[in-house]
Amino acid sequence: MRRGRTVLAHSYAEPPLRIGRVHDLDGAAYVILVCSGPGIFGGDTFEYSVHVASGARVVLTSQSALQAHPSSPSALQPSVSALQPSISAFPPCCPPALCKQRYVVEDDAELHCDWDPLIPFAGARLDQRFDLNVAGGGRLFWGDAMMAGRVSRGETWRFEALSHQLALRTGDRLSYLERYTIVPAERRVDQPWIAGGARYLATTLVHHPDASSEIAELWQREAVAADDRNTVQVAVDAPAAGLIAARFLSADGAPFARARASYRAAALRDIFRRPELATRK
Repeated sequence: MRRGRTVLAHSYAEPPLRIGRVHDLDGAAYVILVCSGPGIFGGDTFEYSVHVASGARVVLTSQSALQAHPSSPSALQPSVSALQPSISAFPPCCPPALCKQRYVVEDDAELHCDWDPLIPFAGARLDQRFDLNVAGGGRLFWGDAMMAGRVSRGETWRFEALSHQLALRTGDRLSYLERYTIVPAERRVDQPWIAGGARYLATTLVHHPDASSEIAELWQREAVAADDRNTVQVAVDAPAAGLIAARFLSADGAPFARARASYRAAALRDIFRRPELATRK
């Protein structure tokens, strides 16, 4: 913090990743993380590391959706596959794209991450890991999402495999863990009790002292009332003290995006009390 404003004290990026200009949002540092290339390919490794110091307030978003592309046999990099040998969905001859993100939020620090959806192309293999470490007095808003593929081109659930892990640790405790591997060729994803007809999926986490079961119930009622056509399925719960988790499913992109934006606005209104932190590009 410098004179009441959060500043970027240190940054480093290698192409195709780039750190955009830092904008001031009423004292918060707002940064767009950019991938200047066409996306991530099989055999590639993207690594992100973010540290928010005590007293700082940071808002991060992506420039656009991350596109995951398949690899070709001539482009394989065996050294990458050795990073995750336990993932049976990815044979050694066909290493996945690997995206690893780690975030540290100190006491009295605040981090908002509002990401555009991931788009896995047909034939893509991707392993993504999000490791969130928030001190007991830290505050967090997290929102990630994915599409079933290039839906408008008929590529729904045509990627090879996608492995996902989202872990939130608050202090020394594992407060939330979301982990799955999707291999559409081995098990249909569009079955009831899996994704059904949904082609857009999202998770949102709010860690804050004011995050309560009462607020979770309010947001659940508001989400249902706002979606009079039942186009988005939303489930909001408070699995632990100071933590609210929400999941979104939809077959259509426009109502899905509106539901996520409305939920973000509710969190800024009811929990963080900073509506001016809504992301804009």
